[in-house]
Amino acid sequence: MLPAKNHSLEHIDWLPAERLGQFSVDAQVRSWLIGKGLLTQRLRAVCGERFQFRLAEQSTMLLDVAQKQYLRTADPAALVREVEMSCGDEVWVFARTLMPDSTLIAHPWLAELGDSALGETLNDLSGVERSSYDYAWLARGNSLADRALRDRDAGPAGLWARRSRIALRGAPVLVQELFMPGMGGV
Repeated sequence: MLPAKNHSLEHIDWLPAERLGQFSVDAQVRSWLIGKGLLTQRLRAVCGERFQFRLAEQSTMLLDVAQKQYLRTADPAALVREVEMSCGDEVWVFARTLMPDSTLIAHPWLAELGDSALGETLNDLSGVERSSYDYAWLARGNSLADRALRDRDAGPAGLWARRSRIALRGAPVLVQELFMPGMGGV
């Protein structure tokens, strides 16, 4: 069973972890969604030398009401950082990070991460707190799912995603990770 499709394609019904069990999730994807530890390090361990981390795009965007509420910010805009994590030539995870203007003022180095993984970078710092994960099924037609699937002519009807809020010495960052079907088979 998949979550009901909302008429507003941009509205996402994020679920807490305890509700994820109510839905059909491919076993391999589920293990990546709920697994412990840094995602980048887990991918490196499975893929070895075939692991690739690539900055796909970095730009700015206006934050919508839901994003502002989740981030607990009044900032009108944020830096958007999109990355792809691949095993060989196959993208396994597409991630989008939103860094509000006030976060970038407090930590300008975040805009210069390039091909460095945010999670691994933050793992070495003090004063970093991560919320628990929320999960969602993002159907095609949702702008985030469509962005993740942009290079696929055919493909899944949607993707499972998770999100968390990171506070870097109080400054908020939103991380959303979308998991491609069939990932995990090396």
